[in-house]
Amino acid sequence: MGLELNVYKTVRSLHSYRFITLTLVWSWIIGPALAYFITKILPLSAPHAAGLLLFGLAPTSPMLPILIRKARADMDVSAAMMPIAVVGIVVLMPLIAPLLIPGVSVSSFALAKQLVLTVLLPLAAGASINIYASQVAVKLFPYVKKLAALSTLVLFVFIIVVYGKELLNALGKYAVTAQVLWILIIGLFSYTFGFGMKQVQRSALALGVCSRNGPAMFIAFTTFPVQDPNMLVMLILAGPVPMVVWLFLARFFAFRAEKVADAAVA
Repeated sequence: MGLELNVYKTVRSLHSYRFITLTLVWSWIIGPALAYFITKILPLSAPHAAGLLLFGLAPTSPMLPILIRKARADMDVSAAMMPIAVVGIVVLMPLIAPLLIPGVSVSSFALAKQLVLTVLLPLAAGASINIYASQVAVKLFPYVKKLAALSTLVLFVFIIVVYGKELLNALGKYAVTAQVLWILIIGLFSYTFGFGMKQVQRSALALGVCSRNGPAMFIAFTTFPVQDPNMLVMLILAGPVPMVVWLFLARFFAFRAEKVADAAVA
């Protein structure tokens, strides 16, 4: 993302009160509330319900750049979501998680350390190369893009191979249904109710809001006093299952972008 990032447009996006407000509301009010509501209407086991609640507290996947490109969305808006999501996770997850999941506590320091190392530093490094050595960024980008796609595929296969049995056992327990339902509702509603944002901005916002930060969820899980393996399975499901739904939404948003472009030409 950093290698193709226009820093000035990203900073301008961060100056938009509408964008910041919508990101915070969808990510930290409506998202957790929707997860809580789903745990009440679906017969989830307690560990799976706790996993879904944690799932609802970790917006913006590190694979967001891939989704943004497939959706033909605004990369600069999506990049602006990264620091908002990281700060929100570090500050708000430790505050909200104990309210939704009684008996747990989340370490802000552990979250901050890992998110800075895995998200903010790579983003800043890529952006710095783009600013001070733009030609190098142009040459590097195709290779980094392919590497990102390959590593995502390898991770997907690795999860299936290592945790395939546990994932199959969870399929009949509404765990997958709960995640898919959450993603579709939050993704489509945040896209529909963009309140004045352009189509490419609304699709970037929706993908950032409905995608999940897997590392943040696992880091938070390691800080729980009791680490239930069934809850871990719910978090593992947050990799392969949502990925399919995110790609579906990205393709849908790309279709909408094509419609908007055709209408503008006409």
